[in-house]
Amino acid sequence: MTSTLGPPPPYYENRGFQPEPPYAAGQAAGAPPYPHQLFSTNPPSVPSYIPRVATHQSTRPAAPPPRRTCAASLRKTIIIILSMLIVICCAIAAFFIWYFVENHCLSSLIECGSSGVCMSPSQWCDGVSDCPNGEDETRCVRLFGPNFILEVYSPVSKSWYPVCQDDWSDDYGKIACKDMGYSVDTYFYSRGVEPEVSFKSYMKLNTSAGNIDLYKKLYSSGSCASGNVVSLRCIACGLSSKSASIMNRIVGGSGAVLGQWPWQVSLHVQGTHVCGGSIITPHWLVTAAHCVEGRLSDPHSWRVYAGILNQDEMLFRSGHKVQLIISHPDYDTDSKDNDVALMKLETPLSFTESVRPVCLPNPGMMFQPNQQCWISGWGAEHQGGKTSNNLNYVAVPLIERSRCNAVYIYNGMILPTMICAGDLAGGIDSCQQNVICIRVPPD
Repeated sequence: MTSTLGPPPPYYENRGFQPEPPYAAGQAAGAPPYPHQLFSTNPPSVPSYIPRVATHQSTRPAAPPPRRTCAASLRKTIIIILSMLIVICCAIAAFFIWYFVENHCLSSLIECGSSGVCMSPSQWCDGVSDCPNGEDETRCVRLFGPNFILEVYSPVSKSWYPVCQDDWSDDYGKIACKDMGYSVDTYFYSRGVEPEVSFKSYMKLNTSAGNIDLYKKLYSSGSCASGNVVSLRCIACGLSSKSASIMNRIVGGSGAVLGQWPWQVSLHVQGTHVCGGSIITPHWLVTAAHCVEGRLSDPHSWRVYAGILNQDEMLFRSGHKVQLIISHPDYDTDSKDNDVALMKLETPLSFTESVRPVCLPNPGMMFQPNQQCWISGWGAEHQGGKTSNNLNYVAVPLIERSRCNAVYIYNGMILPTMICAGDLAGGIDSCQQNVICIRVPPD
């Protein structure tokens, strides 16, 4: 008898699901639902489970299990990402370990060479060797007096000496400016000037010393063949393109013209003029510490406008963003002592005829009573009035501190680090002006 059963059913490796094989074509009614090959005799009268055929017993080669390529690839990608994150975290941790171990002079402290000792900036070039090897007194330069005389400190004699102009060049001037914190890009000039007072000693260049450090070339000498000392200008500051005039008055003042006070800037918060400031370098401004107290200490609150006289015009300009604000560490909110702060811009100013830096006072500059000074800003045009829309300026005389501290005037409020200016009779005043007064440290 010929069997009508078809070919054997396909084999599935999936153990959780075994589909029933289709009936053979032309299968008689009542025939058993499973192939006869699975039974040695007639099928039992009661239902039974068919044992699964083991792979090695199959008459057909077993199909290989499907490769789980997606899952494996995903696991590999996750492992790679985790490995990269671990490496990055280790690198960051290593950097911070290096930073705090190798650069442990945090905050505003300065490290003394390779000794690892940290010193305050105020201890540098103060005539006292605080570092173990005296590094804080070995590269000390300054600009002295109204003529910007270059002076170098001698740790041996503990004195400042002017530099003789003999054999001096701009290359040496740029090195000295860099040591004072200026950028080489702002370098102005160095030239010889006749000193206002006679000097017994000078610092001179040893031209035969070869290509060595500038300060190793300098030596003390009692003579200077040219008779001139070096006047060094690290930045073209204090240069106005217009002359000042006091023909009209603000609380006794005048309306400014463009380029007359090119260092004057307006500092805005939310589109409103709050304070004035002065440009000192392309990146840095100086203003009053009381302007940036409390909620106004956030640099992102401010916009800086330079080279513009009219406040209404500033509303249509974007201004410069502020990146950093540094108030004097010893600023006193009550006495207003050390009322000075620095602002660093996110992008540098471009110097033009109407945008230029102001000169900071050098050591040795004496401010005498009745000496004429200038103030500028967008202050009120009359006592108690509103902010001016246009930049104004006025000349004021300096007043002796003891006179300002009289009981009926400021009653002792003018501290030794302050100067007093104005007209005690009234009419000319800076109190209603959003300007700053740079305080002079005592000698």
